[in-house]
Amino acid sequence: MRFLIVRTDIRAAADADLAAVFARGGRLRDEQTAPEPRRQTLHAEDREAALTLARALAAVGAVRSGRQRVKVLPIDDPPGR
Repeated sequence: MRFLIVRTDIRAAADADLAAVFARGGRLRDEQTAPEPRRQTLHAEDREAALTLARALAAVGAVRSGRQRVKVLPIDDPPGR
């Protein structure tokens, strides 16, 4: 299985927005409709390689300070592979 490794900026949320979302029982962020801005995208052919790349990206100062995050997403293999 292939993997996508993404480093994104974290969107700030105002306190009023947080209160409104919790009052309605909804979600603050929906990655399907409004994904976080991407900073870097990498591909890996197996899980071990993906996690190694993710650990390397997690060492970036912006990730360590909480301004960015690293995501590892599985990508289904295309048919016939």
